[in-house]
Amino acid sequence: MPISSDQEIRDVLLSVKTIALLGASPRPDRPSNGVMRFLLSKGYRVIPVNPGQAGKEIHGQPVYATLADIPEPVDMVDVFRASEYLPAIVDEILAMQSRPDVLWTQLDVVHAEAAKRAEEGGLKVVMNRCPAIEFPRLISRA
Repeated sequence: MPISSDQEIRDVLLSVKTIALLGASPRPDRPSNGVMRFLLSKGYRVIPVNPGQAGKEIHGQPVYATLADIPEPVDMVDVFRASEYLPAIVDEILAMQSRPDVLWTQLDVVHAEAAKRAEEGGLKVVMNRCPAIEFPRLISRA
């Protein structure tokens, strides 16, 4: 069952340091672009993943084609892809040599079976939420 309590979501946001942002866009009008900018501004290391942008940069960060191409461990995968892609994304995550701790899916990205498989594979799952909304709501500004 995906994480839903404020305390659990807060704990996730405080524990992760490196985030793979799957579906990152270089276009400033796209939600993934704004969320990436926000996460970078809060001190997270954000690694954009988008096969169409591989080899380029978004917000000064090199873009990778796939999760497997990222040359360092990540703590969380933040998914900006349609729900129907989640089963394949979970397969990709579970095949990673160094698995992340968290699968986070953005607003309206929901797939119960994929979430269950991710949890069975040892991942915490946060589904249908945005870290750029949850961070200011749950993390003290002090």
